Amino acid sequence: MAAPLPQGLTLEEFLRLPEDKPALEYEDGMVTQKASPKRRHGRLQGMLCELVNVFAQPRKLALAFTEARTVFRGRSYVPDVVVYRWDRIPVGADGRIEDGNFESAPDVAIEILSPGQSMPAAIRRCTWYVAHDVPIALLIVPDDEAVLVFRPGKLVEVVQGDEPVDLAEVLPGLELTAQRLFDGLRLA
Repeated sequence: MAAPLPQGLTLEEFLRLPEDKPALEYEDGMVTQKASPKRRHGRLQGMLCELVNVFAQPRKLALAFTEARTVFRGRSYVPDVVVYRWDRIPVGADGRIEDGNFESAPDVAIEILSPGQSMPAAIRRCTWYVAHDVPIALLIVPDDEAVLVFRPGKLVEVVQGDEPVDLAEVLPGLELTAQRLFDGLRLA
């Protein structure tokens, strides 16, 4: 049986804890552990990173990262995928990406609903993201083959089939549909 997670910590105390798998997250003194990813989750996570990076890196628009810790607005989350605009990625004097946590809100935060994960909790997380400096949050719902798109001050958009997932404000020119994403789960 796993040891109980520490509670009542400050953010600074939390950040001194050793990393764990699946990742620990911090919200208002509460420490939680992410759900362990399954096959479909992992496939979608990898595909999203690949789609974004193949498009955005040559254009020096942005980069996507999987399971990268973000620390902003007093919380520490590890979204399934984050996208940061090119000029917001911490780079050292040698031109290499610096190691460490992202200490600012991502330009796109993507969560993939895992089996057994609470849909209301995932929606609350995406709503929190866009209320706290994240321009776009996506919630990928594999069972429904749906992408929920969250933006500050707007109603949630549900995208399915050939409908486009509009990321133009961060990734202009990227053509992504829900169908293209979920087709990656089909091997036949």
